[in-house]
Amino acid sequence: MMRFFLCVLGMVMIVEGLPYFAAPSKIKAWVQKLVELPDSTLRVIGFLLMSAGLCLVYLGRS
Repeated sequence: MMRFFLCVLGMVMIVEGLPYFAAPSKIKAWVQKLVELPDSTLRVIGFLLMSAGLCLVYLGRS
């Protein structure tokens, strides 16, 4: 089980790091726009992303 967790964690880190490697200047511009968003919008986006991730995990495990 721990090997599976470490494998998934490594894959997440690869996917998360890819945009920073591929287009660092675009990431900087995107982060500047992100800072300007209200907290409520960021919370909704975060909730939707977590819900989508939970659905994907559920579908993958069933």
